[in-house]
Amino acid sequence: MPIREIFRQTLSALWESKLRSFLTMFGIVWGITSVILLVGLGIGFNLDQKQHLRTIGTDIAIIFGGKTGMQAGGYAAGRDIILTIDDAIAIQQQAYLVKTVSPEIRRSVSEVSPWNAASRPIRGVWPQYQRFRSLTVDQGRLISDEDEANARRVILLGAEANRQLFPGKPVIGQKMLVAGYEYTVIGVLANKKQNGSYGSGPDNTQLFAPYSAMARDFPPTDPGMERGYVNNIVVEPVSPDLHVKALDQVKRIIAERHHYDPDDKEALWIWDTLDGSKFTERIFSVMTFFFGAVALLTLALGGIGVMNIMLVAVTERTREIGVRKALGATALDIRRQFLVESAIITIVSGATGLTVGVGICLLLRLVPLPDFVPHPVISPVAIIASLATLTVITLFAGTYPALRAANLSPMECLRTE
Repeated sequence: MPIREIFRQTLSALWESKLRSFLTMFGIVWGITSVILLVGLGIGFNLDQKQHLRTIGTDIAIIFGGKTGMQAGGYAAGRDIILTIDDAIAIQQQAYLVKTVSPEIRRSVSEVSPWNAASRPIRGVWPQYQRFRSLTVDQGRLISDEDEANARRVILLGAEANRQLFPGKPVIGQKMLVAGYEYTVIGVLANKKQNGSYGSGPDNTQLFAPYSAMARDFPPTDPGMERGYVNNIVVEPVSPDLHVKALDQVKRIIAERHHYDPDDKEALWIWDTLDGSKFTERIFSVMTFFFGAVALLTLALGGIGVMNIMLVAVTERTREIGVRKALGATALDIRRQFLVESAIITIVSGATGLTVGVGICLLLRLVPLPDFVPHPVISPVAIIASLATLTVITLFAGTYPALRAANLSPMECLRTE
C-alpha cells in the first residue's frame, strides 16, 4: 500500500473519532509543555537567586569576631575576639591571596535633612567596598579614595533612605545632619532587588560614609570597645579557585594578632558568599531535576494514553482488518498503518506542545512578574529530553498495537461483530 494512501486512511480514522483523538493528543501537548515550563522555571529560579546573591557581593567573605573555644598561648577559652581597623590593615598588607579588603563600622544615629528626619543605620567603609558589594549609583558618585584619605563628611544614600529624607527633592550636594555633624550628599544608590543581608539590613535602607570620617565622628561607646573597633571585615580573594586558601590566610593573620589557635572554629564567624552560592545552586539544580522528572512522567502518561487509544482502535477495527487481509493486505501493511497513525498523533501533539511551551516562555518574558517569580528560561536540554521521550513513546505506543493488529488472522477478524 502506498504511504500516501496510508496517511489518507489514518487521517480519516482519526477524524471519525475526533474527541477521543483530541483528548489523547492533549495529553502529549500538556506533557511537552510541562517539561519546557517546569524545567524553565527551575533554571529561572536558579539564575534569579544567583543574581540576588550577587547584590550582597561576588565571591566575598564577611568576617565577624566570636569567642575562642580553645586554650592557646596561656590564654583561657571563652575570650571575646574584637576585630579592629589594625586587623584590616594587617590583612591588606600580609594576605597576598586577598584582592581587596574593607573594614565596616555601623552606627544607628539620627539623620536630619531640610525636609525630613530619620534614624537609619549608617556604615563606614573603605572605597573598594563599594565595588565588591555591587554598590552602584543612580545619581551622583560613589565614595572616592580622596574622601577616605581626607576623612570628608560625605554620604551615600540608599534608595529607600533617599525617599524618606529627600522625598522628591533635589539631593546631590545637599547638606544633612548626621548626629549633629554636617554631611554632604554625594550620591544615591540604585535600587537593589536584595533577598539577603547582614548587619543592619538591606543596602536600600542604609547610608554609607568614608570609614575615616565615621571612625572620627562616631567612636565606639560600648564598654570594653576601644577606638579602632570595627563590626566586621569584608574580604575578596584574588580568585574563586583560591577562595579557601585566602580565608585560611586571613584566619592565621587574625589568630596571630589575637593570640589564639588558627584552628579554633569558634573564634571567628564567617559568612562565605561563595559557599552560599554553591549551596543555593545545588538546591535549585535538584529542584530543576525534580521538576523535569515530574514533567517527563506526565509526558510518559500521555504516551500510555496513546497506546490505550491505539489498542481501542485495533479492537474497534478488527473486522476492517480482516476485510483488508482477505483482499490481499499483508501483515506489514496493517502494521505500517497503525504505526503511522500513532506517529501522526505523537508528532502533531509534540510539535503543538513544543510551540505552546516555547510560546508561553517567550510571552512571560514580556509580562511583569512578582519579584519572587522568575521568568522561565527556554532550556535546550528540556527540549531535547522531551523530544527523545516523545520518540520512545512513538515507538512503544504504536508498535504493540500494530503488532497485535498485524498478527490477527482474517477468519478471526471476520467473525468479530
